[in-house]
Amino acid sequence: MKDRIVITHMMRTPVGKYGKSLSKLSAVDLGTIAAKGLIGQTKIDPNIIDQAIIGNVISAGTGQNLARQIALNSGMSENSTAMTINEVCGSGAKAVKLAYNALAMNDVNVVLAGGTESMSNAPYFLNGVRFGVKFGNQELLDGLQKDGLLDAFSNQAMGVTAENVAKKYNVSRQDQDNFAFRSHKLANKIALSSNMQKFILKLNNLTNDEAIRSNPNLDSLNQLKPAFEKNGTVTAGNSSSLSDGAAMTLLMKESMANKLNLTPIAYISGYSEVGIDPNIMGFAPYKAIKSLLEKQNEVVDDIDLFEINEAFAAQCLAVINELHIPLEKVNVYGGSIAIGHPLGSTGTRLIINMVSELEEFHKNRGIVSMCIGGGLGIALEITRY
Repeated sequence: MKDRIVITHMMRTPVGKYGKSLSKLSAVDLGTIAAKGLIGQTKIDPNIIDQAIIGNVISAGTGQNLARQIALNSGMSENSTAMTINEVCGSGAKAVKLAYNALAMNDVNVVLAGGTESMSNAPYFLNGVRFGVKFGNQELLDGLQKDGLLDAFSNQAMGVTAENVAKKYNVSRQDQDNFAFRSHKLANKIALSSNMQKFILKLNNLTNDEAIRSNPNLDSLNQLKPAFEKNGTVTAGNSSSLSDGAAMTLLMKESMANKLNLTPIAYISGYSEVGIDPNIMGFAPYKAIKSLLEKQNEVVDDIDLFEINEAFAAQCLAVINELHIPLEKVNVYGGSIAIGHPLGSTGTRLIINMVSELEEFHKNRGIVSMCIGGGLGIALEITRY
């Protein structure tokens, strides 16, 4: 029998609003808190964890190799290894995929994989001063915008790419607002789910994700002005918000889990990564999910649940509509429009959501997928153990 690669434990922080409750914590702080919370849950000696693979997008000013800092701060051995990875919004999901690869190649036995982001602490840059500015004013460059929110090819905001998707795939403003309203309504159920709550740490008086609106108002969403184009349909209300947070998972082979007397909760049964035109990057999950289903010899009806990152309602709806996914299967506890989108950690949060949902609703198989700035997409198939 195949020695499958399994997830045994998961933990995340609440997602904090930009500049609010978690803003005084760095990405290293948040990642360490999530990692310590996970390790404390396992009751294993952290010295047995061979490697940390952690996603992060806005890395300037965080210090050398953020993953190594988190590993040692969390009690992992000096003999362990660590790698920080940046695949923009997909970083947290890619970290888990890389952990899978490392285990499959027998490079390691136990891996801590996840993501962390403090968008509140993104620095500003002042170019040209290192060797002296001879004359004139110098403009501050926003590191958050430059490294996280602007397309590197067109220099346009990610929201403009969402507008491109909305136009190309005929996603209306009303449908986007309805989807955003749905996201908040469903995300409110996280606080009521004991299954979801066991994977969320209580931190800085936050017991739930900070941005979720307890009483979302569709009329208020309808009244918001377009955020990126004068006559556009993408608004602040139907887009994900800037946020802070961290999420971690622990992966190993079944044989190692048995040796450590740990009970697996899920395993990764497939994955796919794709590229697409950067100008419609938000549509990449369509291609990634389709590719994954083909690899697995499956169809949409074979999948019980989907977690598709809500970078923008426009792109998420385009993917759902074009793949003909029943809406009741998608983001059943809301998504990033309501919860927030700390870039480096959201991919891991989606995996945590999926595993929790499969367990709670007694489902078998789910797909997690994300669009990624620059025209990339990732999809992972998660199966309940």
